Amino acid sequence: MCGRVACSLAADNLRRACAYRDRRGQHRQPEWVRGDRYQPSYNKGPQSSGPVLLSRRHLHQDADSSERVLMDMRWGLVPSWFKQDNPFKLQFNTSNCRSDSMLTKSSYKGALLKGKRCVVLADGFYEWQQQSGGKQPYFIYFPQTKDAMEKGMDGDKEWKGWRLLTMAGIFDCWEPPAGGEMLYTYTIITVDASKDVSFIHHRQVRAGKGVAGMPAILDGDEAIRKWLDFAEVPTQEAVKLIQPTDNIVFHPVSTFVNNIRNNTPECVAPIELGAKKEVKDTPSSKVMLGWLKSSQEDSPQKKENDLPKWTSQFIHSPSPKKTSADVLQQWLGKQGQPAAKKRKA
Repeated sequence: MCGRVACSLAADNLRRACAYRDRRGQHRQPEWVRGDRYQPSYNKGPQSSGPVLLSRRHLHQDADSSERVLMDMRWGLVPSWFKQDNPFKLQFNTSNCRSDSMLTKSSYKGALLKGKRCVVLADGFYEWQQQSGGKQPYFIYFPQTKDAMEKGMDGDKEWKGWRLLTMAGIFDCWEPPAGGEMLYTYTIITVDASKDVSFIHHRQVRAGKGVAGMPAILDGDEAIRKWLDFAEVPTQEAVKLIQPTDNIVFHPVSTFVNNIRNNTPECVAPIELGAKKEVKDTPSSKVMLGWLKSSQEDSPQKKENDLPKWTSQFIHSPSPKKTSADVLQQWLGKQGQPAAKKRKA
C-alpha cells in the first residue's frame, strides 16, 4: 500500500518539475489552482493535502483536455454521492484503491468512469519491512540522473532537478449538503508489488488475492498524458497503464519517519542498517541534506548546523542499470559520499 509520502519541493519548483508539452507541442508548465494551500513536507499521510496533476478541462469545460493544472487536494477520496455533513464521517479508508477493485467499488467506479483521473506527485513514498525487532522504513523513488543534482537549481527554464514520482490516482469533488466550499480529494491506485521491492512489503495471500502492494506508477510523460487526457483516452484504454514497475530504487531510512509529526530532512536521509546512532559525518549524508535545503524555500527545514548527520550506504535495486547511488549522493547534500551498496539477491 502507499500510506506515507514525501513531497518537499517548493510550489514554484514543483511547477517546473511538472513541465510538459501540450497537444500542439508547446512547452508548458501547469498553472497552480489554490497553490497558496500547498505545504511541502517530508512526511505526508492520509487526510493531509498534497499536489496532484489533472486536466484543465475538469475545471473549465472549454479547455483543451491536454492542458494540465496543479491542485492541492486532500488525500482520502470522499465520493461525490456521500450524503453526510462531515466528510470525516466516511466509514471506510479511501486513501488507497486496489487496481482490481477500482471499476467495481462504488467509491471509485463513478469517478473513474467520468474521467476523474489525476497524477499524485511526490519525491517518493515510504514502505515498512517487518523485522523481528520491529519495522524498518524504506524510501522508494525514481532513479535520478546526474543532471538532476548538478543543474536542478540553476534557474534554467527546463527543470533538471529531482524527478518526481508520478502515481496514478482518482479524484472526486464533494459538496457539503448544506452548501459551502467544494472539497477535492484523491486516492492512490495500488498494484502488486514489483519483484525488486517485494522483499520490503511481504505480500500475504488472502482468498487467492494479494494484499495491497505498491502505488501504480506512471513512468514517463506519455503514460502521464494518456492517464490525464480523459477526453482523448477512454477509461478502458487508460486502465491498461495500471501495472507494477521495476524502474524504482530505494534506501533504508531512520524510524524517525514513523512519527508523522516529524517533518525534517531526516525522514528521507539514508542510513546504514545496523549502524550506531552516533557516526562520523560522511559526504553522502551531507549531499542529500544539501540538495533538500537548496531545493525549496518554503518547506520546513532547520539551520544547517542543526541538521542531524547520518551515515549512508544506499540499498537499491539489484539491477545495475537502475543504480542511482552517485546521483543520490549528490542529492543528499552536493558534498560527496561513499558509493552505494547493491542488495544481494
